[in-house]
Parts: sequence; C-alpha cells; structure tokens
Amino acid sequence: MDAQITPKERAELAERAGVNEQYLYQCLSGRRDMDATQASIVERKTEGRIRRWQLRRDWHVTWPELVGAEGAPPLEQQEA
Repeated sequence: MDAQITPKERAELAERAGVNEQYLYQCLSGRRDMDATQASIVERKTEGRIRRWQLRRDWHVTWPELVGAEGAPPLEQQEA
C-alpha cells in the first residue's frame, strides 16, 4: 500500500471513487482483491493516485499489458 496515503486521504479517495473506505483499505493492504472493473474505476476517479495493481494481487494476469509499465511492481513480488 502507498504509505503516503493518510487515512483522511484514503477516505476522500474512496468517496470520490464511490467505494467503501474500509473496502478500499482492505484491497490496498492485500486482504482482499477488488473487482477488476471497480479497480479501473478507482484508478480513473483518483486520477492515478491509486493504481489498479495496488488493488489486485493478480493484476499482472488481469491486465498483462501493464507488466513493465512505469511504476508497476516487479513480477517477482507477485510470484512470491
């Protein structure tokens, strides 16, 4: 999870994206995976502040075109 997102910012981003703040927290912390469509919406509504790969552990399977994109986590972290 992006350590730079404060609880207040997370609540504001969740409201802007139309998702529950606790659900967003659970997805950002890796406890849950967000629905792929919702993750895309969150990325768009937060203007990229929250990226799809932060919301799904299997992001590289769901969006293989993002593998190697700027800022994307290395796949080694996903395989572990």
